[in-house]
Amino acid sequence: MKNSFLPIFFAGIWIAFSEFIRNELIFKGFWINHYKAIGLTFKTTPINGVLWIVWSFFLAFLIYELLKKFSFARTIFLSWLSSFFMMWLTTYNLQVLPLKLLIFAVPLSLIEILIAGFIIKRVINLAEKFPGLV
Repeated sequence: MKNSFLPIFFAGIWIAFSEFIRNELIFKGFWINHYKAIGLTFKTTPINGVLWIVWSFFLAFLIYELLKKFSFARTIFLSWLSSFFMMWLTTYNLQVLPLKLLIFAVPLSLIEILIAGFIIKRVINLAEKFPGLV
């Protein structure tokens, strides 16, 4: 597919939506309480939202590029390793990662990457089948 905009766009939207649901609606109270317990304030500001959206589209781009070179399974693993695992390793090193959250975050993040990969593959397949439509 010559144009990478649509697969990256739709996958980026999915990732941003998934992150928002998980961190703002499901686990926000958990984050607030964890930060309070370590003497910090968990803040949600517009710039945080913008940076998460940017992060989401970079992750979608990474998945798109890896899919061109690797199998679907390897792409999912490499994408997850380079985005979530590395982020958690860093936040653990900064001593702000709530380890209990990983029980939910690991499977949900794998599902997030998996669905983003399926979205990218589906949009690419549609573009190949219907060049004028997509």
